[in-house]
Amino acid sequence: MWTVYDRALLQPDENPDMDEDRLARVVEQLEAHLDGLRVAGADGLRIAEERLAEYREAGELFVVRMLQPGAEGITIVGLDLGKVRGFITEHI
Repeated sequence: MWTVYDRALLQPDENPDMDEDRLARVVEQLEAHLDGLRVAGADGLRIAEERLAEYREAGELFVVRMLQPGAEGITIVGLDLGKVRGFITEHI
């Protein structure tokens, strides 16, 4: 979900169907996915870390980072996308 969201922001002309309403739904789905993993606690983090170990991709790294202590109150729309992209680039 992160890669869909980020790509839509970086390449808005690539998918003309990704209007504001659809982008908002992507954000809602991404937030819900993260909330579910947070509710699962240590098991949610373990599952996310296993996926990252298996598929070292931007989306998997993003999820693991968003599940770290201190990230609980961070929303997708509140992120500094430059910092997120920089972090992902450094760690992939």
